[in-house]
Amino acid sequence: MSDEPVPSIPRPANQETGGPVLQLSRFLPYQLNHLAEAVSHSFSKIYADQYGIGIPEWRVLATLGEYRAMTARDIGQATSMHKTKVSRAVAALEKRGLIVRIKNPDDQREQMLELSAKGSTMYEDIVPQALAYSAELQASLSAEQQALLDEIFTRLHKAACRHHVD
Repeated sequence: MSDEPVPSIPRPANQETGGPVLQLSRFLPYQLNHLAEAVSHSFSKIYADQYGIGIPEWRVLATLGEYRAMTARDIGQATSMHKTKVSRAVAALEKRGLIVRIKNPDDQREQMLELSAKGSTMYEDIVPQALAYSAELQASLSAEQQALLDEIFTRLHKAACRHHVD
């Protein structure tokens, strides 16, 4: 038996003020973020282990695979990633020869990004694994639950967009 004192558990501040309590684990924005992070990190093991890329690189690769050519700014908007994170991911992918820059003939200051042949091969290899992972998650829900989840996502997205401030 240890002689060390048992740490005391702090009392919530609201017990002193009588104010409302925010239980983080029951707070919907936290729950959604926590789930998204758990799913993202779980899936990232597939492409991190096989290809040595991280979550931001995967998101850039997947976005370019879907849309073929985009600016870094457009990728940031499509993925909700900060421009610094996009820039670092683009630099890492470019260094590995997975993406290429193409000058916009209409605006020489703007560069479009595209998957290289090597990047396209990687994307085409990962996509079936990504789709299988998504199907595995969806298989944990009934068809009715999947439809309801789609509706819930749509409603929450609309509600969040009403409160979004740039």
